[in-house]
Amino acid sequence: MTEAPVPILMYHSVSTAPNDATRALSVAPGAFAEQMACLADHGLTPVSTAALAAGWRSGRPLPPRPVLITFDDGYEGVHRHALPVLAKHGFAATLFVSTGWIKGAYDMGGGLDTMLDWDQVRELAGAEVEIGGHSHTHPQLDQLRDDALRHELIRCKEIIAEELGSVPASFAYPYGYSSRRVREAVRVTGYAQALAVGNGLARRRQGPYALQRVTVRRGTGIEEFERLVHGRAIARDFARDRVLTKGYAVVRRARQVRRKAIRSRV
Repeated sequence: MTEAPVPILMYHSVSTAPNDATRALSVAPGAFAEQMACLADHGLTPVSTAALAAGWRSGRPLPPRPVLITFDDGYEGVHRHALPVLAKHGFAATLFVSTGWIKGAYDMGGGLDTMLDWDQVRELAGAEVEIGGHSHTHPQLDQLRDDALRHELIRCKEIIAEELGSVPASFAYPYGYSSRRVREAVRVTGYAQALAVGNGLARRRQGPYALQRVTVRRGTGIEEFERLVHGRAIARDFARDRVLTKGYAVVRRARQVRRKAIRSRV
């Protein structure tokens, strides 16, 4: 039997006053609360990334009408604004942290807005929020040399394990960028599954290291949100995004080819 597709929602910041760097991908707290109420009203069942992948891997049935709620980077508003709403509904979620952006001993700066600290990450982990990896410094992983790529993946995994006492099972690619080489490195590092972007529904046939998500943005109204979680008109709603993504992918591939050529001459 073919598995039904699953909407994986990708959030970033939840904030009343986002800065310019995060504004487009920041969701207002009131909008987030309305969106979570929408999931509850429509009978969707939020599950963690690990639970979805494990279900598809084993063939065990998933809860009725599963949906994933995911957050990237590690912004403080996930704890301040999103966690109380998730707790109110009893919803599971997944937070993918860039460990070098989280406040604390490993903070390398670079966070685009106010970031979580490790005490807040631990509180989230204790409240049914799966903590996954999102690299150490949030680079474009497919543009890195092999040694730098391994460092980003391993360092992220080690820090999460040290801070939380458990090894992260799930990963999300910064900017959504990956390649066959990156996906293999993620697998070898020990992550059991990984999420891309793609702005489409997740399907089992995508494989555990290339599951697609749909982006929830500040401009996502409740009617568009309902279409996303029901898998309706996604191609139309993200048509402009797809054109821009394809164009930028060509530019990035050309840059990568040039870098390889330069390195081969050195």
